[in-house]
Amino acid sequence: MQARHTEISGAIEFTPPVFPDHRGLFVAPFQQDPFTGAVGHHMPLAQVNNSVSNRGVIRGIHFADVPPGQAKYVYCARGSLLDVIVDVRTGSPTFGQWEAIRLDAERYNAVYLAEGLGHAFTALDDNTVMIYLCSTPYNPPAEHAVTPFDPELALPWDELDADPILSEKDQHAPTLAEAAAAGTLPAYQDCLEHYERLRSAG
Repeated sequence: MQARHTEISGAIEFTPPVFPDHRGLFVAPFQQDPFTGAVGHHMPLAQVNNSVSNRGVIRGIHFADVPPGQAKYVYCARGSLLDVIVDVRTGSPTFGQWEAIRLDAERYNAVYLAEGLGHAFTALDDNTVMIYLCSTPYNPPAEHAVTPFDPELALPWDELDADPILSEKDQHAPTLAEAAAAGTLPAYQDCLEHYERLRSAG
């Protein structure tokens, strides 16, 4: 398992070995020991989500209040998608920056997003399946969104050749600046303290 730290702290790409043979293939997209070595603590698992999206569907940008927040470990089990990490933590040295990583069911690479980071993706194929390992259960009052079409962020949806399909919630989400003014964004310092508590707990 290879781990690559992105330029956004708390966002890591993992690439596992894939073992194909005449029967098909075998792969372990999540492995606790390499994860712990890269992140500094175990991945607490409270919920596993499975989403199926047609080509052109955009989900996000989603994030949760910190603490406790919701860390995610995501990979593509069928099809392919463009996964986008957005730093929405106020006070972060990379606040407002993003990184896009292609995930697909050939490499089974995965992305870890620490608590406080924003997450979005778009499906590049019909019936694309994303698996999310989540550190906390879904908690609607603590969940928030920023529009994926924030012109200041300029996320790479223009590269797609499909009409975007969004939920009503994501269509009406505020911009990053509006969310900051409303006080709904997580604070970088709160996130750092939360990460340290996780590491200290072993």
